[in-house]
Amino acid sequence: MKKLTRKLTILIIEDDEEACNELENYIAQTDDLKLAAITGNSNEAIELTKATLPDVVLLDLELHMGGGNGLFYLMSLKDLELPFRPYILITTNNTSRVTLEQARIMGADFILAKYESDYSTQYVVEFIRMMKDGILAHQRNEDMPQPPASPKEVEQQLIRRIRRELNLIGISPKAKGLNYLIDAILMTIESPTPNISRVLADKYKKSGPSIDRAMQNAINRAWKESDTEDLLKYYTARIRSDKGVPTLMEFISYYAGKIESEMDEMD
Repeated sequence: MKKLTRKLTILIIEDDEEACNELENYIAQTDDLKLAAITGNSNEAIELTKATLPDVVLLDLELHMGGGNGLFYLMSLKDLELPFRPYILITTNNTSRVTLEQARIMGADFILAKYESDYSTQYVVEFIRMMKDGILAHQRNEDMPQPPASPKEVEQQLIRRIRRELNLIGISPKAKGLNYLIDAILMTIESPTPNISRVLADKYKKSGPSIDRAMQNAINRAWKESDTEDLLKYYTARIRSDKGVPTLMEFISYYAGKIESEMDEMD
């Protein structure tokens, strides 16, 4: 079987709907890029950065139609505790040398001027593809090799990854079943067990049925209260239940399989 190559994930922060559609279409035609999310609001962009951990952020400085601005995003990005810093590619119509220099000081890696005659959304996508090896090499920090992650560190990385996925579909950090779901998905990834509820019941000193109920309630609440478009975008498995909500085992298996597949793709 041919080994899948590592795809660069891209977060687009742009308030021009036509440009967003063009970028999304060009990215979809590539085999080495993957769209993480699109937003025209810098506040929402910070939340999406934490949730999706993009390799590349394509940032428009002026977000008149969406809200906020690119400099605000760069300032807020410094306060995030991310496992790696995304490559920041700015696209802008702004011609102020002072503003552009400040953007560089605040962390912009490269700036593409939209007013240049050769600028196009396709050029932006091809520029990112051209930079792919350099971006990945910078992430790996090849000049300063790091020791292999310990089993505990690997587990913590998985937990953070699972938590981000559940956050994307609206499972609240306050939900009683959140930690149970994280543990259940983690166990399914690391060492599938036929009776997850019993293991969780022993760990949390609760009854198996109460553990199951808390997990299913968290799922049901997400499907009741979250935006339908988010659910369709981030949970792509077929729902077999006539209630229109994933069963507990469908949900756990979906996320375990999704994260395992992404781990294999990154190896």
